[in-house]
This record gives sequence, C-alpha cells and structure tokens, in this order.
Amino acid sequence: MIDDEYTNALPALDPDEGELETAELVVSDDVLVKAFALGPGAELEAHEHANSTNVFHVLEGTVTVLRNGESEAIDAPGVVLHERGAIHGARNDTDETVTFTASLCPLPS
Repeated sequence: MIDDEYTNALPALDPDEGELETAELVVSDDVLVKAFALGPGAELEAHEHANSTNVFHVLEGTVTVLRNGESEAIDAPGVVLHERGAIHGARNDTDETVTFTASLCPLPS
C-alpha cells in the first residue's frame, strides 16, 4: 500500500486565526518535506537555508510568499523555488486556512 503522507497529516493541521501548524511528511537522509497550515493572519517568519534549496508547493488557498524583501500572492496549485541562501517565508492574507508544503534538500548537516 502506498501512503499519502499529506492526506494522513491533514487532520492534525487545523490552525486557528493567527496560528501556524506544521507536520513532517518525509524525513530522510537527503530531503525534508513539511506541511504548513496557516490560519488567517498567520505567518511563517522569513528565514534562510544557506546550503539547501527550498521549494514551496501551494496546495490550498492563496499563500503570500515572501522572498528577499518582496512578496507575491501565489494561488493553489503553485510551486515556488527558493534558491540556496534566499531569505523566504509565507503569510496568509486571506480569511481561510491556507496550506503548502516545503521541500528542503539537501538537509543541512
């Protein structure tokens, strides 16, 4: 049987307004995939991974993606690449919960 890790994690991702909830979907020697659910007004603060590429997959709603001081609303389905060292984050400017995954590879050592 093939497990859908995202579907399995969804019941635990139910944030209130202003809250951010996460679930680790895949953790291996070379990749990390996390799910993020942002309630209305919630934010994943901008940060960087100096030695890893990070990819957001917007799955539900419209996520405001932050990168290097700029922001842009990305509708689901959407994919956003953050090159190594890019300062990136996300914000929910809507009235609904939004979800996305972030894939990080390689894992920081």
